[in-house]
Amino acid sequence: MKAIRVTQHGGPEVLKVEEIPKPKADAGEVLIRVQAIGVNPVDTYIRSGGYGTSKLPYTPGFDAAGVIEEIGNDVEGCAAGDRVYTSSTVTGAYAEYTVCKAEAVYKLPPNVSFPQGAALGVPYATAYRALFHRANAEAGETLLVHGGSGGVGTAATQIARAAGLTVIATSSTAEGRKLVQENGAHHALDHSSPTYLDELMRLTKNQGVDVILEMLANVNLGKDLGVLAQFGRVVVIGSRGKVEINPRDTMSRDASILGMTLFNAVDGELQNIHAALYAGLENESLKPVIGKELPLAEAAEAHKAVMAPGAYGKIILLP
Repeated sequence: MKAIRVTQHGGPEVLKVEEIPKPKADAGEVLIRVQAIGVNPVDTYIRSGGYGTSKLPYTPGFDAAGVIEEIGNDVEGCAAGDRVYTSSTVTGAYAEYTVCKAEAVYKLPPNVSFPQGAALGVPYATAYRALFHRANAEAGETLLVHGGSGGVGTAATQIARAAGLTVIATSSTAEGRKLVQENGAHHALDHSSPTYLDELMRLTKNQGVDVILEMLANVNLGKDLGVLAQFGRVVVIGSRGKVEINPRDTMSRDASILGMTLFNAVDGELQNIHAALYAGLENESLKPVIGKELPLAEAAEAHKAVMAPGAYGKIILLP
């Protein structure tokens, strides 16, 4: 089968298509014929060697959607022929086939396409965990999605709107701001404007926002703390460096800064998350946005695109 392989850490150019043996499902595992692959920023961090260590060579990727081709021994709850998605693979997602633990595979509703399924795992689960497991967001609260037009941002906007929050989302492009409003944001702001936080305070009648989901903390966290409401919470989802903050901005508000990564979620949390996502997909309150589809051989271009400014939906590879 064809797969992307990384034999050394480095830039996007280290992503190479190779022909490797088709994997097999062992006990407790399933083999998926991959129909679509989701590209995430974390894939680029691992590829570059900046996010822990990876045993080389390896096949990148976490998010994939496809059809179960075979199941190993001791597998219950799924069968060959099932349409599924995953955000955790054993053998890597950037391939024509991937092996997953059976408990890491989730059914894909019939109204959801494979590219949409590949857009679910990391972005939607991250958004849900950030909102409800970390920030304990509640209906009636006001949310700022700081970077709302990317995969996690559009997911958070849809999930929060369906849960009864007032959503303010930002994007640096007119296209991105149109997208976040189409996906349920009550207000869209341009975070490249020097006055956008003044506008946010006007929108909240100078009360600030209850929850902020932060995709670029090294740029925004210090400013975020100044627009939080009393008892407000910032959940740091992404950061590309260090940042300086004024701790007094947290003291005066009893505010909280919460870090999170999806990889810390325990099994019970994951089952809760994906049950909620299935319901949202089924009733169509959740509709993953596909920004770009590329062939598997163009994985390097996908890695460049996912890190470029002006994110728009989810980038998908097609094997």
